[in-house]
Amino acid sequence: MVAQKGRDLLLKIDNGTGFSTVAGLRSKRLSFNAALVDVTDAESVGRWRELLGGAGVQRAALSGSGIFKDQASDALVRSLFFGGAIASWQIVIPDFGTVMGAFQIAALEYSGAHDGEVLFEIGLESAGALTFEVL
Repeated sequence: MVAQKGRDLLLKIDNGTGFSTVAGLRSKRLSFNAALVDVTDAESVGRWRELLGGAGVQRAALSGSGIFKDQASDALVRSLFFGGAIASWQIVIPDFGTVMGAFQIAALEYSGAHDGEVLFEIGLESAGALTFEVL
């Protein structure tokens, strides 16, 4: 895969009429994790750790920062956070695919300098099974 523009990694939310890009995220990070289930016992060969495949909890987390593109996207994200709602999101990864599923906003921060725009940071945590669609 050739190097891709970071701006092409998109975060979209289901706004009730389809998926739309949430905001002008200037930096984004998507991570996938799986908890390990250690099944090592006294009879494990050479006392090496043994893991139980496919047994751990999987999760995805997304974090990003940037500026809201309009008042509507700011209001939608803010209402989801304060309502503790779980919504359907898409993360488009260029030349890779689209990850889609339920996420909950775990963190929402606002900041700004006296001579600049209002910035926000968001943290999403998966709240169910995710699907992956190859582009």
